[in-house]
Amino acid sequence: MRIVSTTCSNTEIVCALGCAQYLVGVDNHSDYPKDVVSSLPRVGPDLQVDAEVISQLQPDLVLASLTVPGHDKVIDSLKTAGLPYWASAPESLAAVYQDIDDIAQQLGVAARGTQLIEGMQQEIKPVDDSGKQRPSTAVQWWPKPVIAAARKSWVHELIELAGGRNALEEFEETSLPLEFEQFAKLDPDIIVISWCGVKEDKYRPSVISDNPLLSSVSAVRNQRLVSIPEAYLGRPSMRLVEGYKLLKIAVDKFNQETSL
Repeated sequence: MRIVSTTCSNTEIVCALGCAQYLVGVDNHSDYPKDVVSSLPRVGPDLQVDAEVISQLQPDLVLASLTVPGHDKVIDSLKTAGLPYWASAPESLAAVYQDIDDIAQQLGVAARGTQLIEGMQQEIKPVDDSGKQRPSTAVQWWPKPVIAAARKSWVHELIELAGGRNALEEFEETSLPLEFEQFAKLDPDIIVISWCGVKEDKYRPSVISDNPLLSSVSAVRNQRLVSIPEAYLGRPSMRLVEGYKLLKIAVDKFNQETSL
């Protein structure tokens, strides 16, 4: 079977299912597992994949996505080229699990998909937060303007399962752009830096802490700015387990500090 993946998450799922050998091309942003993707042909960035290049790879299936604005144009190009494709737009953990199951079935490894999902569910489960505070937590996808994860996202669930409370829980969106003044009014106890398309070593907490419009925010005043790679929170794949664990560490640290 010949598979082309146009998003990092799909690439990671295929490999986690033990089907890396089926990949004949990936998008420019796929970076994990490095030993697999480093030698594969690239078909362009996820919002501008080249359908002609994909066609030349003669895939039996293109694993695409509809998770962000612009992906619809990618799907249109795949349709025009007559390429067989699968795409989804997960907003919840249940939908992420369903996507893993769908991909596993299409690759003929349904049992492996079930195992992968069950393994994730064993790792990502509610913490015992009896007697503990649930710190207001904001996950930032971008700092200027602030774009943060809202209620209709798997990140909202990860925050709650880790013992926190999403600072944007009242907004029925997947993510939301906010003016600095709006963000400051939310007053999160923890700000998670998970900037899209930026390597973790390039994250600059000072962009937040040095902003005078955010000086009143609890997370800024108490220096609770936490960096978690976007690869662990922004990609609907098995690596969300790592994002959950790091969120839990941040929440635990908050409770330790505030209980002193």
